[in-house]
Amino acid sequence: MRKYLLLGITALLIAVYLTNASWLAEQRPGKPTLIAHRGVYQTYNREDLGRDDCTAIRVFQPEHAYLENTIASMSAAFDAGADIVEIDVHPTTDGEFAVFHDWTLDCRTEGKGTTRDHPMSYLKTLDIGYGYTPDGGKTFPFRGKGVGLMPTLEEVYRTFPDKKFLVNIKSGRRKEAVQLHRYLRQRQLPTNGPLLVYGSEKVMAKMRELRPDVWSFSRESVKNCSYRYLFLGWSGYVPQACRNGAVVVPNTWHRALWGWPDRFIQRMDDAGAMVMELDFAGRGRGFHGIYKTEELDFLPADYRGALWVENIEVIGPYAKTRFDQQRLNQN
Repeated sequence: MRKYLLLGITALLIAVYLTNASWLAEQRPGKPTLIAHRGVYQTYNREDLGRDDCTAIRVFQPEHAYLENTIASMSAAFDAGADIVEIDVHPTTDGEFAVFHDWTLDCRTEGKGTTRDHPMSYLKTLDIGYGYTPDGGKTFPFRGKGVGLMPTLEEVYRTFPDKKFLVNIKSGRRKEAVQLHRYLRQRQLPTNGPLLVYGSEKVMAKMRELRPDVWSFSRESVKNCSYRYLFLGWSGYVPQACRNGAVVVPNTWHRALWGWPDRFIQRMDDAGAMVMELDFAGRGRGFHGIYKTEELDFLPADYRGALWVENIEVIGPYAKTRFDQQRLNQN
């Protein structure tokens, strides 16, 4: 009896191994998808950063002239190799959607109050570079240079009709999904494929109801996808939470992912899920993107998932060279 039990266990282990053997996966062409968080932006000190802290007063000495969530910033991100630019939106009192990161105006601009409590006509008058200071208020290198640079979501899509954007809905209110859906439908946007969007789960649930072809994810869906795959992926099963959404791959989890890398990515491709490589190295709350070029060195040459990038102007050119060169070396 014991002999048959051992044979059964051995057969099961062999089956699990073959099911998840990356070297047996179908070889598919492709390259990494680079997602530029906020476009090209002024990076800042994240040490001891609180949820509501103003990041404009924590920026490092400027290395370029771009401000996040502006048309120029997005253009620079695409020029640096971004495939998708992540942007943040807020509804306004006059029926627009403002592209701006902060919940309030007080940090980056000379304005006051909650961003969504104003009309776009007023937001267009503000200087979005007003509050940036790298030296505790001694100098303000962008003051006066950001007047009128806060775009509407329509402006963004019209300026880049052939590009892709990942839209972050900042609110947790379900009605905001309805507002955004109507706004985009009336303007027949986006013009390049389905809407890519993320935010709170209840807002995403409503968005999936309104737009069946939407590609969406939330912190909750990512968590459910990742944890359920850790438990069930050995069988080849891809959880529903992963489908048409995102699966986050911290750079410390690779060995725990069944079939990593090729079999895993192949499964997620077939389920319509985007594999997003992130850096979980202690940088405060939540997950954060790739900051340093060396953080890409642990990825295989044929990696074709997504990379969530914080400084696309540095990572973009490096990623192109690294992955193209490694593919040439393999061939």
